[in-house]
Amino acid sequence: MSLSAAEQGQTEQSTLLPKQLDSRKPLISKKAGALLLGIAAVVGLSTFFFSTEIHKPASSSGLVEGKNGAVAVEAEQCSNVGIEILKKGGNAVDSAIASALCIGVIDSFATGIGGGGFMLIRSPNGTYDFIDFRETAPGASHKDMFVEDPSKAQVGGLSVGVPGEIRGFQLAHERHGKLPWEELFTPAIDMSRNGFNTTRLLAQRLQSAKEWIMQDATFSAVFAPNGQLAMEGQLIKRPSLADTLEIIAKQGPDAFYEGLIAASIVNTTVNNGGILTMEDMKNYQAVVRPPISTYYHGRKIVTGGTPTSGHVLISALNILERFNLRLLGEVGLNVHRLVEALKYGFAFRTELGDPDYVDNADRLEEIISKDWASLARANISDDHTHEPTFYNPKFDNSEAHGTMHLSVVDENDGAVALTSTVNLLFGARIMDPVTGIILNDEMDDFSIPGIPNAFGLQPSVYNYVYPGKRSLSSCVPTIIERDSKFEMAVGASGGSMIITATLGVILDVVDYGKNIFDAIVAPRLHHQLMPNTAILEDGFSKQYIDALQSRGHDIVVLPKSMKITAVQAVMRSPDGTVYGASDIRKYGQAAVY
Repeated sequence: MSLSAAEQGQTEQSTLLPKQLDSRKPLISKKAGALLLGIAAVVGLSTFFFSTEIHKPASSSGLVEGKNGAVAVEAEQCSNVGIEILKKGGNAVDSAIASALCIGVIDSFATGIGGGGFMLIRSPNGTYDFIDFRETAPGASHKDMFVEDPSKAQVGGLSVGVPGEIRGFQLAHERHGKLPWEELFTPAIDMSRNGFNTTRLLAQRLQSAKEWIMQDATFSAVFAPNGQLAMEGQLIKRPSLADTLEIIAKQGPDAFYEGLIAASIVNTTVNNGGILTMEDMKNYQAVVRPPISTYYHGRKIVTGGTPTSGHVLISALNILERFNLRLLGEVGLNVHRLVEALKYGFAFRTELGDPDYVDNADRLEEIISKDWASLARANISDDHTHEPTFYNPKFDNSEAHGTMHLSVVDENDGAVALTSTVNLLFGARIMDPVTGIILNDEMDDFSIPGIPNAFGLQPSVYNYVYPGKRSLSSCVPTIIERDSKFEMAVGASGGSMIITATLGVILDVVDYGKNIFDAIVAPRLHHQLMPNTAILEDGFSKQYIDALQSRGHDIVVLPKSMKITAVQAVMRSPDGTVYGASDIRKYGQAAVY
């Protein structure tokens, strides 16, 4: 694609980006084994690859259509909970809270009240709140606490951050809720007390964690009550969690952070080697932060700022906009351009962190500006890719893990995009036996000072552990407007691949004209700069693969049973019809009315 003289001139004068490399081809002819080793860290340390036997359907049977509202959660039962809340007169925030509490019971391996997250809220009048309820580091934390044994950031009491979900829901409800707080808890309480059928996804996750679950008395009592792990369809009851949810519903959020529930969480954490205190629990606050936004082909794209990775999403969209992908359509060149935009985006991500601890607001504004995007775009060659250092990352990328996402729109076009997590599979692998709460291992999302990576880059100082700090997240809850009206709420679960999956769905809808279900089930690719490998789901044509390889990209194509992330989206069309779509990769099913 030709570039304007103005863009070329800006590139020559830029001090923000590296100069264009010479035209020589990068050294990319690596053996397949080396490629697999290059992504071993990604595959081995995270839960964003889904093993599933589901394949792409031939039709859009998963696209549901209604007139009023839509809810998309990764479990059909919880999508239905959200719809019932809307039918009772609740709004999108009420629905999102009830749906999230529901999925926290069913998919407790990924989310729940022992974790935290982010909620992007669009009011019917078009104003936005971005609520940060990310977990915080305990007061006794310090940046070197995991240097000697990084595994303690993943499993055990030391990995537990202060849970934020309940305070986040409290803040959202106080600012936007319509129905009584207690009413939003009723479905999750009933489900916990009376039981729910084990979903296919939960059964798979239990099998993957079988070895340690069967050795843990608290976990096995819940998930293997008869001495064997629960199978798909088997009834699971969680009476302790039901009691906990009922107390929070009746007594309010303070019961979680200052009462017997907090004391039990602290006691269990400390007994497992942790440093969480009652003071940490009492001092936790969710925060309302300003969202960030851009315009992409006339649509307003709104997402969260730091400590999410919204800046990566916005910068990639800004870079891609002037390429005008829709002109050529879904061709190999555009796939290459997408990968290049992602490589720049993930280079920027190394400069992100908790805005209360990182003073680089000017830099963050710079990297989501259209001017900056023009400079980056001018450095993208249509002929070849480059090694990671070309994209000027300041530090090594921190890795991210699990999560859950849900999207909601109500009849008044109030909307919510909510992403929450306990981080790795079943979080810290600690379930408080008194409250039934599974605790997060969010401390693993901080960077640990130490050995530089293969490219000589140190872990990011912006994401080091400090008392009260929130770790960098890959979440990008996003809401899109068209002509100042709500169009879509979208987001994903699945660690660092959240960013690429959400971006891919947006491009498929806006540039390639797909409906949200077809966009969600389309094959996905991922590139996070380091390792310098493009990861593709099965289903990409040989044309795409050849186009990437001919431009120097190292590629790994996943087997059919492996999928990248799961996306949930809702949408309203110009004629007022509302649509919902959940990702088949997590066996999801949206609901509408």
